[in-house]
Amino acid sequence: MKQALFSNFVLAVILVICLGALLVLGRPILLPIVTAAISAYVILSATRLLRRLPVLRHFPTVVLRIGVLIAFTVAFLSVAVIIASTIRQIADVAPRYQANLVDLVERLAERFDFESAAVWQALHDATIGRIDVQSLVLTLLGSFTSIGSGIFLVVLYTGFLLAERTNFDQKLTAAFPDSESAGRLRSVVADINQRISDYLAVKTLVNIILGGVSYVILLGFDVNFALFWAVAIGLMNYIPYLGSLLGVVFPVLMSLAQFGTLGATLGLGACLVAAQVLVGSVIDPRMVGRQVNLSPFVILVALSVWTAIWGIPGAILAIPLTSMLAIVLSSFDSTRFVAVLMADRVGPAPAPGPAKAGLQT
Repeated sequence: MKQALFSNFVLAVILVICLGALLVLGRPILLPIVTAAISAYVILSATRLLRRLPVLRHFPTVVLRIGVLIAFTVAFLSVAVIIASTIRQIADVAPRYQANLVDLVERLAERFDFESAAVWQALHDATIGRIDVQSLVLTLLGSFTSIGSGIFLVVLYTGFLLAERTNFDQKLTAAFPDSESAGRLRSVVADINQRISDYLAVKTLVNIILGGVSYVILLGFDVNFALFWAVAIGLMNYIPYLGSLLGVVFPVLMSLAQFGTLGATLGLGACLVAAQVLVGSVIDPRMVGRQVNLSPFVILVALSVWTAIWGIPGAILAIPLTSMLAIVLSSFDSTRFVAVLMADRVGPAPAPGPAKAGLQT
């Protein structure tokens, strides 16, 4: 018995290592496919929402999906153009921003009596001397260009996934003649479809609200590239925990470089923090609600793991991918305990079966 348990443990460790290596090495192929699958969930959820409108209720489903896909592609490309053009503009003004930072450090050194040559040089080398704003911005532009090159592939994959969905039930029935196996798999897929599509649709709406509020705040403080930062704040909010922090830090640092004063920067930071708290503590819990039942610790670990594997895209996809894993694990008796440990809310465990035991959805 002990030998069998040890063998299973070793096999599980080997499987995890091989799967991790596959995800890392297969990133150029797997990441566009996974991104397309997540995009398809958003489009399907948006299609269901549009069908509730009286004007669009009688339109064919295929027409609505094509329209949403086109709108999704246009929005994606528009965001890409905004980000790329703004990064180029930031690169042009980077030397002036860096000069403002140098001037700010000099004023702080004078106020705190750090004016001696040795102390000033040490302070300069430890702060501004380590920062080359223009080089950093150009590096970001190069990284974004490489990401933008995969947009067409993601859109293409998404279109084919939506087209394949119409024949999925027929393929499932043919692949699994056993009605119990087919029903179990169909239940798992339906649960994933419902939970992930609803989460992504609502989270996208919440991020649009946060981006709009942040845009008004940035305009009020006359921060350059307000639209860019509002879009960036909305996108970064897909990243759990860390995204909210970055959504405040980056615009505040840019404001500090633009104005070279602490007063306006602190005011901007306070307003952006207030917007994040409003969304994170009031709007997000009420709108997103129970759609993703993962404990905060599991979310934090998932964020670390997926970021290590796929970088920033992995951080954005961490919650949907981990939620999918939890749904699959909860569908089998042998792995259901893992799904229960991953959950944030645990209810009374029903009788064993293909349904999820002990999890509140």
